[in-house]
Amino acid sequence: MTLSDNNNSETFTDGFQTRNPFETFAHWLESAKQSESNDPNAMALATVDESGMPNVRMVLLKGFDEAGFVFYTNLLSVKGKELQSVEKAALCFHWKSLRRQVRVRGPVAPVDPAEADAYYQSRARGSRIGAWASKQSQPLESRFALEQSVARYTAKFAIGEIPRPDHWSGFRLAPVSIEFWQDRTFRLHDRIRYSRTDEAQAWSTQRLYP
Repeated sequence: MTLSDNNNSETFTDGFQTRNPFETFAHWLESAKQSESNDPNAMALATVDESGMPNVRMVLLKGFDEAGFVFYTNLLSVKGKELQSVEKAALCFHWKSLRRQVRVRGPVAPVDPAEADAYYQSRARGSRIGAWASKQSQPLESRFALEQSVARYTAKFAIGEIPRPDHWSGFRLAPVSIEFWQDRTFRLHDRIRYSRTDEAQAWSTQRLYP
C-alpha cells in the first residue's frame, strides 16, 4: 500500500502511530536516549568496495531529517573511499534495552561544505585536532607516533580556530528503504518496512514475516 493513498498508519507495540518513517525513527531514537547508557546514536555502517567485498563498522549518527541520515569521516579512510567510489550504503541501529532495530539502505552523497564546516566547529577542540592528526585506516607504527602527531597539530593550532581539513567531511544517506523491527514473544517479531524508488516518491509500507 502507498502511504499517500492510504489513511491507515502502522501501530507499533508502544502505541505510536505514523505513516512517516522519519517520525517513527525520531520517536524511537528519543526513547533510546532515555534507556541506552552509551551512544544511542551509534549505528553500524555497511559499505562495499569496488570488487563487491563488504565492510561494516560502528559510527555515530550526527543528524537526520527527511533528506536523510548524516555522519562524518576521514575521506581518505577505507569507508571514505568506498562511500565515494560506490555511493551506496546501509545502516543498522540496534537498541538492546528497547529490543528494537532499524535498518536503512540507500544512496549516499557528500554533505555541503558549509554543513560540514558548521558541524566540525561544533566538535570538541581535541576532536578537531584528531581529525588532522590521524591518517585513518593507514598503518600506524606505534601509539607514540600517533601521540607525536597530536602534539604537532596541537602546537600548530595553539591559537585561534582550527580549520576543517580537506580530507574530513560528511555524507548523507538518502533512504530508499527503512525497516523497523520490534522484539515480540516466541520470535514472532514485528517487522515493518517503508520503501520508495527514490526520494521524490511517496513511501509504501509493508509488514514482513519475522
